[in-house]
Amino acid sequence: MLLLIVSGDKECVTADQAIARGCELFREGASFIDVGGESTRPGAERVSSVVEQDRVISVIRALVADGIPISIDTYHPETMLRAVANGASIINDVSALTYQANSAEIAASTSAPVVLVHSQKSNVTEDDPAYGRVAIDVYDRLAQLINAACASGVPREKIVVDPGLGFEKTSASNFQVLDWLGLYHGLGCPIMLGASRKFGRLAPDATPKARLAGSVATALHAVDQGVQIIRAHDVRETIQALGVRRAIRDASN
Repeated sequence: MLLLIVSGDKECVTADQAIARGCELFREGASFIDVGGESTRPGAERVSSVVEQDRVISVIRALVADGIPISIDTYHPETMLRAVANGASIINDVSALTYQANSAEIAASTSAPVVLVHSQKSNVTEDDPAYGRVAIDVYDRLAQLINAACASGVPREKIVVDPGLGFEKTSASNFQVLDWLGLYHGLGCPIMLGASRKFGRLAPDATPKARLAGSVATALHAVDQGVQIIRAHDVRETIQALGVRRAIRDASN
């Protein structure tokens, strides 16, 4: 399954552009379109839930009317409620339902599946001699977040986990998490990975669109590690790469 993002696309300045882009990505093979009204890039300006809803609700309505499944990319409980009421079927929260005291309860009240994204700075140093400690630290925190969500009424079977590449992590930490992706199956929840346009940064001057090769390489690695959901911007290229991988595997059986 592929989960594709509209919210992070700088080319989608207006609602009409976002709607057109969402339809295009869906035609290219996206299973879901992730709609958000605020950038989650490091240092990006935060917006209120009111502004966020002004940006996303019309987009959600239009895409849902075209039969396109939608996830709402938000940490605002008020936006979660309104988005689901207007047809969004998944909540994708970079705060993992910790932004407000009632976030988890409100998410539970919608009965929608929830993506819990790890975004906490690790207390493990990069030079820790025990390789894998960062990945294990992320695992432990995700386990805590799952338990908290369940205690607030979110059924475990409706939880997806995302180890949060790029969120409060150094480049070395990101690659360690990628190397240990199989570990996160132990949490008992589907895994989503959002590596799109983040890698290729090994070339310091690479623009986001120039990171396609790194994004596809990471997606292929993730699927080899059993990751169920890939969050990507470049749908056609990612699907083609995954299709070739599948054909090679099928030929060997």
